[in-house]
Amino acid sequence: MVKSAHVDTFTADNLPPREQWPEFINLDSLGYGERMNCAVELIDRNIEAGLGGKYAVISPELRWTYSELSRTVARIAHVLVQDFGLKPGNRVLLRFPNSPMMVAAYFAVLRAGGAVVATMPLLRAKELSAIAGKAQISLALCDHRLREEMEKTAAQVPELVSILYSGSGEGSSLEARMAEKAPEFTPCDTAADDVCLLGFTSGTTGEPKATMHFHRDMLAICDCYSREVLRPQSSDVFIGSPPLAFTFGLGGLVLFPFRAGATAVLLERAGPDDLLAAIPYYKPSVLFTAPTAYRAMLAKLTGVDFSSLRKCVSAGEPLPKATFDDWQQATGISIMDGIGATEMLHIFIAAREEEIRPGATGKPVPGYEARVVDEDGEEVPDGTPGKLAVRGPTGCRYLADPRQADYVKDGWNITGDTYIRDADGYFWYQARSDDMIISAGYNIAGPEVEATLLAHQAVAECGVVAQPDRERGQIVKAYVVLKPGVSGDAALVKALQEHVKAELAPYKYPRAVEFVDKLPRTETGKLQRFALREIAAASASS
Repeated sequence: MVKSAHVDTFTADNLPPREQWPEFINLDSLGYGERMNCAVELIDRNIEAGLGGKYAVISPELRWTYSELSRTVARIAHVLVQDFGLKPGNRVLLRFPNSPMMVAAYFAVLRAGGAVVATMPLLRAKELSAIAGKAQISLALCDHRLREEMEKTAAQVPELVSILYSGSGEGSSLEARMAEKAPEFTPCDTAADDVCLLGFTSGTTGEPKATMHFHRDMLAICDCYSREVLRPQSSDVFIGSPPLAFTFGLGGLVLFPFRAGATAVLLERAGPDDLLAAIPYYKPSVLFTAPTAYRAMLAKLTGVDFSSLRKCVSAGEPLPKATFDDWQQATGISIMDGIGATEMLHIFIAAREEEIRPGATGKPVPGYEARVVDEDGEEVPDGTPGKLAVRGPTGCRYLADPRQADYVKDGWNITGDTYIRDADGYFWYQARSDDMIISAGYNIAGPEVEATLLAHQAVAECGVVAQPDRERGQIVKAYVVLKPGVSGDAALVKALQEHVKAELAPYKYPRAVEFVDKLPRTETGKLQRFALREIAAASASS
């Protein structure tokens, strides 16, 4: 066993039992040593290669070269260690919009040997408290504009004793403390298999799961998917919409460009209209976003100079063939589809541009293997639908969660997706195998929305499922049984939607609400979500 650098052994103590880990394959071919700090590999190595004066991150407010980013990271690391007593292995919650400061804070935690817990700005105190409690977090770094929900979280989580705000201009702010610190910081001598990231993901129940990733994992996704499939160059400029708290965004907008010595453009607001305005200005060459955004941008491309783009990547939800075809016709660029998972850290099935088969997700990324299996884990013949199983140099390790045994079977990661493999080895997406709703790239657990709606005084019962939607892929549809004496109208629909927005991240609210007299249930009283999905699908097509 390689000696861990972690003084705080919480992450190691809460890894799943070894017999429940997936089989990790092809690690030797990546050539990593036993000790590694990924902050060194992704920043310092570019400076050593003579790229210190090259822009690493660009935003509307500032531009940092790799050398400037390195000095900022060092100063934040000193703040963490000197002012807050950070020990290797401590978890630090980050709460920022996509920004250079988010990136600097991220790498400061990694450089100091801590483990990052990144959260989306949209999350509310209820969701943040579950995350902070599960990860036993005592320190958070937060953009001052997101203070309100952070303070509410601290009131609910006794362990969260320190919150350091950025950008407030106060004498106690992160920036004020950084100004007093040295611009060099000796990196923690972490082991390659020390946990450096807890990526939280919602299960179908809405109870968050923390996926645990090592320093080596951060490089593995760069050296498998990015190097072998995406194939970026140091001259590339990356831009996109996914939050850095999503591992899709972390890889596409930070890790992949940094591994290639390229540049990342980070936008706090990156909706379709924002991207359309940013592309002619920043001249990016690589775009990461979801199918919903590609579809939304298609109608507005006229007059937009997108000539700088050379690669477009899609993930987070299935890419409809119609969107692929329309984007290719409008821009001449073939969207590179892919499927990833927070459990796997990033994309594991995709295709290079010259190997794309429109409508298919692609083939296993070099370093990974995939197959389609039945309920018993046996591989099914090509052309037969079944569960997607995958393994590679990354894989699922949940923090102290019994659902580990559901995700990993016989050494394979079972992703929760139904696929068909064709005779040529291409994988074709069919559906989710569970009750997860995927809307505009966001994963939403129906039961979590149900629980929130049931807390409203007007609701007696409810069922929440996915309804097909042309623009967003799926939307959240709520079927609501009201309490006696309550009448359903447009005002109540609005009230229920606002209630959910106030309690959960706004993207989880039901965009469609239908009042019904009763819900379909089994003889034992269990809600039949499949029946609601059928009703929702019929409603969408009518």
